[in-house]
Amino acid sequence: MSLPPSTDLYDVIARRRDVRAEFSGEAIDCDVLRRVLDAAHSAPSVGHSQPWDFVLVADEGRRSTFAEHVETERRVFADQLAGERRERFERIKVEGIRESGLGVVVTYDSSRGGQHVLGRHAIADTGLYSTCLAIQNLWLAATAEGLGVGWVSFYREEFLADLVGLPDGVRPVAWLCLGPVTQLQDVPDLVRHGWRTGRSLDDAVHLETWRS
Repeated sequence: MSLPPSTDLYDVIARRRDVRAEFSGEAIDCDVLRRVLDAAHSAPSVGHSQPWDFVLVADEGRRSTFAEHVETERRVFADQLAGERRERFERIKVEGIRESGLGVVVTYDSSRGGQHVLGRHAIADTGLYSTCLAIQNLWLAATAEGLGVGWVSFYREEFLADLVGLPDGVRPVAWLCLGPVTQLQDVPDLVRHGWRTGRSLDDAVHLETWRS
């Protein structure tokens, strides 16, 4: 099953979650997947370079290989923690690679658009920022369609690049678990598990200068 779709932007933003344990394992409707990817591809990009690509990974063996790698990196991180912090982390599920049924590897190609990308000459990372905007579009569109998305970050870039056959110079920015969900949590996982609470908007807004 999937959740009811929503066309209310603010509702979608409020409902968006980083999904781990709530994937139902059902397949995504092809038309829905196309709409979600089209939303991602419609993101703004520096110099209209569109430096992203989307590698769709449905093969169970490839997803299992990636999940095993992620578990290794999860243990590496856990070994850096001690006491209550480690116990709390051990209760947090960090991926839904197998459960989601589909992985979307979002990549960044710094050569896209040629040598002189309009708007990138002073800040090289604007191309990478553009790719993150595509990810956000995908995430919001998926939420609007009643799907869940989980961003997996416990991996080594070179491992993932080799796993999905990326050419030299193309960087994997995210493995996104994508699929229908049984629910979206009202409270983000890391807040529910006591890992970290959020900041208020007032704490994040500065007037004129940082110290205002």
